[in-house]
Amino acid sequence: MAKEQQPHWSDVLKRRLDNSRKGERSEEEVRAEETELFTKYYTEWKGGGDRDESYKNIPRFYYRLPAEDEVLLQKLREESRAVFLQRKSRELLDNEELQNLWFLLDKHQVPPVSGEEAMISYEAYLQVGEKAGPKCKKFFTARVYAKLLHSDPYGRISIMQFFNYVMRKVWLHQTRIGLSLYDVAGQGHLRESDLENYILELIPTLPQLDGLEKSFYSFYVCTAVRKFFFFLDPLRTGKIKIQDILACSFLDDLLELRDEELSKESQESNWFSAPSALRVYGQYLNLDKDHNGMLSKEELSRYGTATLTSVFLDRVFQECLTYDGEMDYKTYLDFVLALENRKEPAALQYIFKLLDMENQGYLNVFSLNYFFRAIQEQMKLHGQEPVSFQDVKDEIFDMVKPKDPYKITLQDLVNSCQGDTVTSILIDLNGFWTYENREVLVANDNDSSNTADLDDT
Repeated sequence: MAKEQQPHWSDVLKRRLDNSRKGERSEEEVRAEETELFTKYYTEWKGGGDRDESYKNIPRFYYRLPAEDEVLLQKLREESRAVFLQRKSRELLDNEELQNLWFLLDKHQVPPVSGEEAMISYEAYLQVGEKAGPKCKKFFTARVYAKLLHSDPYGRISIMQFFNYVMRKVWLHQTRIGLSLYDVAGQGHLRESDLENYILELIPTLPQLDGLEKSFYSFYVCTAVRKFFFFLDPLRTGKIKIQDILACSFLDDLLELRDEELSKESQESNWFSAPSALRVYGQYLNLDKDHNGMLSKEELSRYGTATLTSVFLDRVFQECLTYDGEMDYKTYLDFVLALENRKEPAALQYIFKLLDMENQGYLNVFSLNYFFRAIQEQMKLHGQEPVSFQDVKDEIFDMVKPKDPYKITLQDLVNSCQGDTVTSILIDLNGFWTYENREVLVANDNDSSNTADLDDT
């Protein structure tokens, strides 16, 4: 049998070249085929294609924020947030819809009237819910009804209480949307500059601030913003959650200035009112004797009744932000907020940090003695007989009742509800004198009230 003749190598090469030209593919196609084959063979090697792939159904929960140089992505994010907030705003009840809801509730009231309150039963409540429209549906639930149900013998709820509940919810959502418009980062919190812009644009809508000079606006905004940040940003991160702003009462106090007939007493007790802001700024200007816009330790020593100890003031200038050893208005505001609100945990935290000289997290007998010595020295200067530290120390520990009988922590001070008294004893001669003479002062107050009663008769 004749040996089979092998094709010449040049013929084989030609055939291969012809075949490759017929099925010529791009690099991408070749790479895609390689990936597909690799995935196929790897899946088979790992045990076939019946693996659990339920992880693919997990929704995406992390979205990377666009970098500073990704201008287009940033713009897209801003626009999408604006559209989202507009949509949320349209979901809220407007004035006409709220008025319609009130008419429906009034029409479905169920007798008898409780006191002066119109009442509604659960059945009538559900009927109103069906007629009020889709926007109101979330308010007409068994949970809401149960929340407002108190002691009515017929199992009804007050129409006015329910309507106020709806109004409050609508207001909260409106305010949240309004604040979110100033959330430049889109992370659910406001920085100082964001909150400053919000309050600055709010000023023209508050009739109680109509008398403010425009030149004072920046100082007013600084004064208002400081209260939010002092109490809601204890770690000094430079930002506050919008949720925390809505949960506290500060925004209510600020928006109370919409009331054109707000009483003088309410204005004086409201940090955000024009008289209050002018009072704080006026005190600052009066303390600034050299008119350089800053306060030295000597100038600050005349704050209030001018009885703060020099030891305490030293600590203020050691711990607080100063510029060439002098305090600016913003730092002064923190100082005022702490001293005017000594019952509040945030204020106690501020003062405690100053008293805790070695940053140990607690006050011991040495710390108390260090600060009280300055009170004793002031008493001598005023010709008074100094009180024994031992007695004061025992009284402080009796008041606070700390967990550790030798150490007082910030939490001990807060829990005792005596933090304002303890700090006053240690830093302010006037505060100590008031504490020492508390029984005499109470007796005098009683005598004054009795005299007033006699005068009335």
